[in-house]
Amino acid sequence: MNVDLVTPEVSVVIPVFNERDSLSPLLERCLAALRNMPSSFELIFIDDGSRDGSREMLTDAAGKHHEVVAILLNRNYGQHAAIMAGFAKTRGDLIVTLDADLQNPPEEIPRLVATMKEGYDVVGTIRKDRADSAFRRIASWTVNRTVQMATGVLMSDYGCMLRAYSRPVVDAMLQCHERSTFLPVLANSFAGQTTEIEVTHAAREAGESKYSFWRLITLNFDLVTSMTKFPLRILTVGGTVAALCGFGAAIVLMGLRLFYGSEWAGGGVFTVFAGLFFLIGAIFVALGLVGEYVGRIYDDVRARPRYFIEEIIGSSENSNSPAATKDVAHASLARTEGA
Repeated sequence: MNVDLVTPEVSVVIPVFNERDSLSPLLERCLAALRNMPSSFELIFIDDGSRDGSREMLTDAAGKHHEVVAILLNRNYGQHAAIMAGFAKTRGDLIVTLDADLQNPPEEIPRLVATMKEGYDVVGTIRKDRADSAFRRIASWTVNRTVQMATGVLMSDYGCMLRAYSRPVVDAMLQCHERSTFLPVLANSFAGQTTEIEVTHAAREAGESKYSFWRLITLNFDLVTSMTKFPLRILTVGGTVAALCGFGAAIVLMGLRLFYGSEWAGGGVFTVFAGLFFLIGAIFVALGLVGEYVGRIYDDVRARPRYFIEEIIGSSENSNSPAATKDVAHASLARTEGA
């Protein structure tokens, strides 16, 4: 029987962006861990526009191992868009995502699969004894707290990409066409039963983190504005409170002026300017936030593809599937129209 035609039970999706030094041990450890499972599997790598030789290494791996599929994007679209490209090509009933930096060991994948088979829709992970810098831990804590407050979904570690999803949850995510997505939160919005397990964590041995200080701030902002209207509600409440405070301050100032005269506060000029500067700053913040939401609406209305698949190497069933053909056709059409 042609092994490419066997439908795998487990699909492992790994986005790759300039991870040449980690790819060889990553591939070896993934194959060793997955081949020890009783379930059949496929290992899908998505090259997100690498320029360091990662693309060539993935192409070679897909040619050598029948379980490996390499999806090559034409440029860098971001981690979550790359994972969505991988989701669209998966065939398994259980889908596991993993980063390519080996900080989360591939040997943990069988544990996630076993936990999923207990009846869960999503299995998240909590990084035990994190080997990251203090800055990364603080940034991660901020992201987690922001998500919990904004969405009400109380999972502990949204930053860990080692997660498992059921096929219905992944299919539901693929039907969502918004441009900006944060996959762990999006998945939880469709999941009935979720849980978390602790996993080991290691320091990055090769390469550099792709998340700088500014990108972490941008991620946090994108995360909140793409998943909830909570910031707009804060503006509404804040505006109401500011209006009430302004009204109360006006009453107090009128009373003080009647009792003490205009000399008590420089004729009231400083008080007026202080209130004016506060209101102007608040207005600009509000305009920027509303503009962010309007910009997202604009991006969604244009409905451009999230990514452009240049080539799929590996499983013939994956590369010839209707989903793959549709994605490439849509991307090609968008490129033609923009020419």
